[in-house]
Amino acid sequence: MILEIRHYTLKPGLREEFIAFFEKHNRVALRDAGMLVFGPLRDLEDANKVHWMRAFPSLEARERLKNDFYEGPVWHEQIEPIAMSMIAHYEAELTETTNGFETFKGARTLDM
Repeated sequence: MILEIRHYTLKPGLREEFIAFFEKHNRVALRDAGMLVFGPLRDLEDANKVHWMRAFPSLEARERLKNDFYEGPVWHEQIEPIAMSMIAHYEAELTETTNGFETFKGARTLDM
């Protein structure tokens, strides 16, 4: 499984607004597009940071799902204008699970 670990530094004072928007709109849109989403998570050391993750069954699926989502109307009309206006900087780490990867419940795989 491919996991993206995403780190967002938000413009000062916008973290809770970003989280509310993410939880109400962005997470739903990403899941509707076929991505498994975990988060958002508040950074405990920086009041302007949020982290979240998304999972894909393979690198090929990641490329396809991301391209479909980011080229589509939901991103361009509903998510991008609002979410990106709150973000000062973002980074993403691309990782792959190991053969012994376990979920929080101890399961060996995640259903996608």
